[in-house]
Amino acid sequence: MDDTSSSRVRFTRAGFFEGARVMVPMMPGMCLFGLAFGAAAAQKGFSALEAALSSGLIFAGLAQMIALEGWTTNWTVGGLFALALLTFTVNMRHLLMAASMRPWLGPLPPYKSYPTLFFLADNNWAATMRYYTQGGRDVGFFVGSGAFTWVMWTLSSVAGQVIGGGLPDPKAVAIDLVVPAFFIAMLVPNWRGRRELVGWGVAAVVSVGASFLVPGWWFIFIGALSGAIAGGFTDD
Repeated sequence: MDDTSSSRVRFTRAGFFEGARVMVPMMPGMCLFGLAFGAAAAQKGFSALEAALSSGLIFAGLAQMIALEGWTTNWTVGGLFALALLTFTVNMRHLLMAASMRPWLGPLPPYKSYPTLFFLADNNWAATMRYYTQGGRDVGFFVGSGAFTWVMWTLSSVAGQVIGGGLPDPKAVAIDLVVPAFFIAMLVPNWRGRRELVGWGVAAVVSVGASFLVPGWWFIFIGALSGAIAGGFTDD
């Protein structure tokens, strides 16, 4: 992906490595997350290769963890459909995340822009949007941050599977706290003032309330949608 005809969009090696460098402080928490997934995968009977393929091809940590909770050796059509719907719901946020990058990636031809979205993850999206709002236009930053995250996520998942069988219940060593801590760490740098309290606050309150009222993982979708609507009215 070389320079395009648009002067606003470019891809450089320096941008690629800068994106990877920015991700380094986030890697300890993300690798713990990967270890937790690998360990859980081992307890579900996944081999190291299967854990690697899951993380390498799907590259969606939260959806992978949620899918593992419902994993079974005896699948039915209904069970597969429910799992697909669940993971789709959890990952719907990526539609909005990708859409938010259109003003930047839009000038690129589809055969260049769409493959780069494979590397879209929560942590590098947050860092990339901060980079963009500060005037950065090097697509290499996004690809580099995502590629580095992908490599570390896959390697840590395999390591977790290898260690996996010997880990106790994740809650016993507080690994279950890795996910919320990871997302909080990504949110903090994107705080832009008190106006954020409306959208973030509504999302938090509604999702917690929905988790007690609605079975399954629908509280994630309900909370996100509520926060987005509230934030949209606040912006207007």
